[in-house]
Amino acid sequence: MEQVKERQEILEQKIRDVKREVLSQIDLSKDSSDEEIKRLIFETVFRHSKEEFLLLEDRKKLAKAVFNALRKLDFIQDLLEDDEISEIMINGPECIFIEKNGEIRLLDKTFDSREKLEDMIQQIVASCNRTVNEATPIADARLSDGCRVNIVLSPPAVGGPVVTIRRFPQNTITMEKLISNNSITKEAAEFLQWAVEEGFNIFVSGGTSSGKTTLLNVLSGYIPKSLRVVCIEDSAELQITHIPNLVRLETRNSTAEGCAEISIRDLIRNALRMRPDRIVVGEVRGGEAMDMLQAFNTGHDGSLSTGHANSARDMLLRLEAMVLMGTKLPIAAIRRQISTGIDLIVHLERGRSGRRRVVEILEIMGMENEEIKTRPIFMLQESKDSGPELVRVAEHVIKRRGYVAGWENKHAL
Repeated sequence: MEQVKERQEILEQKIRDVKREVLSQIDLSKDSSDEEIKRLIFETVFRHSKEEFLLLEDRKKLAKAVFNALRKLDFIQDLLEDDEISEIMINGPECIFIEKNGEIRLLDKTFDSREKLEDMIQQIVASCNRTVNEATPIADARLSDGCRVNIVLSPPAVGGPVVTIRRFPQNTITMEKLISNNSITKEAAEFLQWAVEEGFNIFVSGGTSSGKTTLLNVLSGYIPKSLRVVCIEDSAELQITHIPNLVRLETRNSTAEGCAEISIRDLIRNALRMRPDRIVVGEVRGGEAMDMLQAFNTGHDGSLSTGHANSARDMLLRLEAMVLMGTKLPIAAIRRQISTGIDLIVHLERGRSGRRRVVEILEIMGMENEEIKTRPIFMLQESKDSGPELVRVAEHVIKRRGYVAGWENKHAL
């Protein structure tokens, strides 16, 4: 154990030495290519290996670590390439956590200084044309591979810059994969596929890291490819590849150069002028919920969106609160907008073990006594043999919009 630790310390020192030498050789008067930087690194590593013996494995690690430090995101790059890691949480330069296989653990690596962490942050935001500084200390961004990044600088971040990176699987998650992972049952999956194809407006709810974006991605894959789809997100994450007539819109923060903010609300309102058949809103968090409901209520059947909530019923209350953040409508009017705009709410939960699964599919049936009337189609129920299981509890779906070829005709109990 001591030998491994000593070898690691020697390698860390070599990384610093090689990095310093390579930096001294880079011609700052021109923009050096990655290939030129790699050549300098390999030459320097080779020279060091002649002075002091280095295993081939250590030389490869050394060259990769130096290149990542100079051109990528330092040691964070290795974490981004680990398919088992789903979240990277940087709480200042010396406190880094990762979520790996559903378990959160403290990393034994740190940034050399606060300045190094801040340099990495600026590299991230510059790559996607975002800005973060003391004047605008909070930003959302994305990496080239689609990872979602949230950044908070001081003064809000008291203990140093906070960076949260959400990794998404490089291989597209399919419904079959969700079924094999016991995230959803085959019957419920078939029902959701039918609902998307038939044009039900579906809202996906759940807590943080419960799998909302993943499920939204999967459901988007069932949208008929002949339709025109407008996809609206804070940071482009969804991987809708089968729709030829696809428009992708992304928000923008205001900048010091005078560029105005472009919000989710702005994009939803503009989307209505783009002749969409369906609208996909990555997530609603505030007053844009009203614009989303109006889009759902103006002939764009089959639209999709997500939001944070603790249950499907709680999502209805959250939607009411979010609408009130943007407009002062009577509660009864808001509830009518929700009850006519949304057909199904699919709720997900993330268990203590890290397992993510669908726990309820709720149907919105309209209004009754000024309250939104709902009915569960699928619910998580206790099973004697296999524990909690998502089971169908309704015989059919109420067709409020004149849908034909109903689910109940194909899957009668």
